[in-house]
Amino acid sequence: MGRAVTVAACALNQWALDFEGNLKRIVRSIGIAKNNGARYRLGPELEICGYGCLDHYYESDTLLHSFQVLAKLLESPATQDIICDVGMPVLHRNVRYNCRVIFLNKKILLIRPKISLANTGNYRELRWFTPWTKARHVEEYFLPRIIQEVTGQETVPFGDAVLATKDTCLGAEICEELWAPNSPHIEMGLDGVEIFANSSGSHHVLRKAHTRVDLVNSATAKNGGIYILANQKGCDGDRLYYDGCAMISMNGETVAQGSQFSLNDVEVLVATLDLEDVRSYRAEISSRNLAASKVNPYPRVKVNFALSSSDDIAVPICMPVQWRHHSPEEEISLGPACWLWDYLRRSKQAGFLLPLSGGIDSSATACIVYSMCHQVCLAVKNGNADVLADVCRIVNDETYVPEDPREFCKRIFTTCYMASENSSQDTCNRAKLLAEQIGSYHINLNIDAAVKAVVGIFSMVMGRTPLFSVFGGSKRENLALQNVQARIRMVLAYLFAQLTLWTRGMPGGLLVLGSANVDESLRGYLTKYDCSSADINPIGGISKTDLKNFIQYCIENFHLTALRSIMSAPPTAELEPLVDGQVAQTDEVMGSDFKMLWWIWE
Repeated sequence: MGRAVTVAACALNQWALDFEGNLKRIVRSIGIAKNNGARYRLGPELEICGYGCLDHYYESDTLLHSFQVLAKLLESPATQDIICDVGMPVLHRNVRYNCRVIFLNKKILLIRPKISLANTGNYRELRWFTPWTKARHVEEYFLPRIIQEVTGQETVPFGDAVLATKDTCLGAEICEELWAPNSPHIEMGLDGVEIFANSSGSHHVLRKAHTRVDLVNSATAKNGGIYILANQKGCDGDRLYYDGCAMISMNGETVAQGSQFSLNDVEVLVATLDLEDVRSYRAEISSRNLAASKVNPYPRVKVNFALSSSDDIAVPICMPVQWRHHSPEEEISLGPACWLWDYLRRSKQAGFLLPLSGGIDSSATACIVYSMCHQVCLAVKNGNADVLADVCRIVNDETYVPEDPREFCKRIFTTCYMASENSSQDTCNRAKLLAEQIGSYHINLNIDAAVKAVVGIFSMVMGRTPLFSVFGGSKRENLALQNVQARIRMVLAYLFAQLTLWTRGMPGGLLVLGSANVDESLRGYLTKYDCSSADINPIGGISKTDLKNFIQYCIENFHLTALRSIMSAPPTAELEPLVDGQVAQTDEVMGSDFKMLWWIWE
């Protein structure tokens, strides 16, 4: 019949400028797609060089190495008899574009530049790329010699065009174009394009997956069609986490859902769909057909290849599925945990160190690391050889196999309670109990000697000794004495991160984790260069309200009963003297409660 098409969307953990590793992951994904019967394979945005190359996009070497990888892909037997759609930067007439290169059997079919660039929030694509502004216009692109020698082509089409195969028509979007009000899929769909392919570099934000899924489904709900979304996954060496979520949708309904959080470097989502379902769906929408009769046509690149086979009567077709969304608490548990694992294995360090105060913020950070240990053990149990190899390298033991999250946590996670004369026994006990339940290597120390030494230097030089307010000191004196404690904790955190493993006879150092939530950062309620100054801060984009809900989630799902007392305790920095052995200072002095800040932030 020639109407059942099998397509594949890939979520790859690509590393910026890791051309060799990126090539291996791309080839691996193509092999998986072919083995599952796919005849079209879509990868993430800029997958050849990695999305987060930043100002390295300015370097000609980045372009050169991207073409070298493309040449190897063209030559690879894995790429034969399947349309491959890969992302890379391309310089056309001395202008740099964020492009998709679509090829088949050693021939480049089309280079499609990005039309709408992401340039808000965390994205700065206009710094490195120029949008393609010539709608439905195609030019000749002169291939570099390294590609000409493989393809035998001198020039290929470059611009805003679609592919016309023997059995259907396929159009491309790149990430931001799906989010734009005038998305290309609207006009392409009216012009008869039946398959839309979106190559993305979309990062994780709490509750964002709902919006992304709705956008993909709505793209074909009014106009019909098949929509394929591939996305980057992992941290890409930057502070963002890309959460995969590859998906395939048809006529407004999801038919295949990829994982949002996983430690698999390569994930391939494959679906077989009936083109006649698209055609019959469109035939019933008279308003769509009236608009289609007046649309300005796209240039079509003819492809002597079919995505379907003539004998497909018995081929099973994928049916709609209900998208399973993670709760915000699950997202906090899984997203930052996967990001931490990526960051750890790329940094070549041996683990993490966290100043654990016994409060909600640092406890939430500890729980995220514990969740990471769970994910690692689960991945190894499921046969992920890449994760196991990383584990063995990090713990410096080739025979080690992580099975118990608590035992693995002991090896790679150090927590440290830094007491002072202003600390209560309650917070000390809460930190110790949580450390015992998650299995971290826990250290108790006292910073009073260091604080007195630093204040003593000031007194010796200036001839005056500052006092806390309760002892008659001014606000300036009171604040300075609080800040010196907090900053000494930061200095000690880095000292212990560098040398703790040395004292235990183990190689390597530790990454210092911070625990400042987004409410405090937005309000400015923190001490500069205190324990919020760290190598990485897993909760830096999470509100206090969400963190409290996450703590409750950990009590119920990880059975960390120590968190109950942490949840019920009043928040305090414990930087001012105790009154009758009890804490007198609370975070109410911030001037706004966290719930109010959450509503403002949302």
